[in-house]
Amino acid sequence: MSSWFALKFPKIAIYIDTWRDCYEAYVIYNFMIFFNNYLTIRLPNVILHLESKDQQQHLFPFCCCPPWVMGETLLFRCKLGVLQYTLIRPITTLTALVFELVGVYGKGNLGFSNAWTYLVIINYLSQLFAMYCLLLFYNVLKEELSPIKPDGKFLCVKLVAFVLFWQAGLIALLVKAGVISEKPLGEWQSVEAVAMGLQDFIVCIEMFLVAIAHHYSFFYKPYLQEAEEVSHFGSFLAMWDVSDVRDDISEK
Repeated sequence: MSSWFALKFPKIAIYIDTWRDCYEAYVIYNFMIFFNNYLTIRLPNVILHLESKDQQQHLFPFCCCPPWVMGETLLFRCKLGVLQYTLIRPITTLTALVFELVGVYGKGNLGFSNAWTYLVIINYLSQLFAMYCLLLFYNVLKEELSPIKPDGKFLCVKLVAFVLFWQAGLIALLVKAGVISEKPLGEWQSVEAVAMGLQDFIVCIEMFLVAIAHHYSFFYKPYLQEAEEVSHFGSFLAMWDVSDVRDDISEK
């Protein structure tokens, strides 16, 4: 919906993207907490269970780095790795909004004279590390998470939060290379704006397919009993409760 609104009203796309990007980081954090909460309920002590497992080596491209000690260290660093993106992404997104308002952002224009390039690099590195920590956590506890069929869930979140983010970078490269260089039309007054519109158009199509995948991966029936105990409005408010994020930031 956010991409459709950005496509329909390109002049306010920067404000819509600001909200969407902040929510994306919050989704990745909640996915990590979803795994953690499930394990906390299923296992008497997650840390002791991790300590009983064989040492997990780092995955590529960090395979040469010293491994994180199984137990509290691994759990803490994986959560911290995801949490840093939850904090950095809203900061860079709000910074982008300020730069756009003063006219120095240059979204979609790949060049070191634009603030967009530097913020994209920061976001890419932060997101890569967050997804790596999530993958490492998932890899260590894949067997314990198997009852909730985590493969499809992990793939859906990764597609939305990771693939689409890199897709925007690829479109920017095509603009830089001159592949996207048609004369702008209508409200899109620059090639960069056309690239942004192209990204939003592709996302509208991709999200339809991802929504179908979500229907099967995040099926609603296992949560029907809990849903009967809480009103729809209460569930909606709970979704926007960020007190757990605040508490984790204070703790870390």
